[in-house]
Amino acid sequence: MITKYHRPKTLTEALILIAQPDTRPLGGGTVLNQPAPESFAVVDLQALGLDAIEKKGNALHIGAAATLQALLENPHAPAALKTALKREAPLNIRNAATVAGALVASDGRAPFAAVMLALDAEVTVISEQSSVSSKVGNILPLRAEKLAGKLITQITIPLNVKAAYEYVARTPADRPIVCAAVAQWPSGRTRLVVGGWGDSPSLAMDGPDESGIQAAARSACHEASDEWGSAEYRQDAAATLAKRCLAGLIA
Repeated sequence: MITKYHRPKTLTEALILIAQPDTRPLGGGTVLNQPAPESFAVVDLQALGLDAIEKKGNALHIGAAATLQALLENPHAPAALKTALKREAPLNIRNAATVAGALVASDGRAPFAAVMLALDAEVTVISEQSSVSSKVGNILPLRAEKLAGKLITQITIPLNVKAAYEYVARTPADRPIVCAAVAQWPSGRTRLVVGGWGDSPSLAMDGPDESGIQAAARSACHEASDEWGSAEYRQDAAATLAKRCLAGLIA
């Protein structure tokens, strides 16, 4: 339950507030506005100008407070990322949810997090003492620890890559039971991410080329059983989706 509300006008003020105990940054409010047993203060980030989306060279710099819908509508956003964003949440949620908030609140079934991980996105995290850039793959597994008292200000993705996203769900409106995201650089470097279970999507492969991608997909799912599907089912589906992703890169 939100017990205190702050709306700082400067980044410095926001960082001082966020460093206080039981205080959380507030973006679109799609998560923090939900009922919760614990009490906490929130720091509204809307007045800090962190919502810009700008192409610089071969990179897209995405402000942490940019909404999912703004990113979806940006002409420079990769097609695979737009596909994932459409699967992430319905329009009314995308209009409110922020990119940083969506990453922090993501789980293993989150299409947006899967594609960002495949793209090897870089996250800028600041505190009162420092500003550090870290790969999203280093942030997702330990979000509570790495982001305590800190603030994501920007997420950067490469634009000189090919990317594809494929998924299987029970209905078109459901989140995926299994999903695969593949990104491939001009050098041939290929990253495969699989998801659909657990706390975070999993990096299945980051290699110099695409060889062995189906085997990597299967291996990443060997302990993926839950109430939505068995590990065996996900192994077969992930291998098929990885193959489709590769075909999508060529198309």
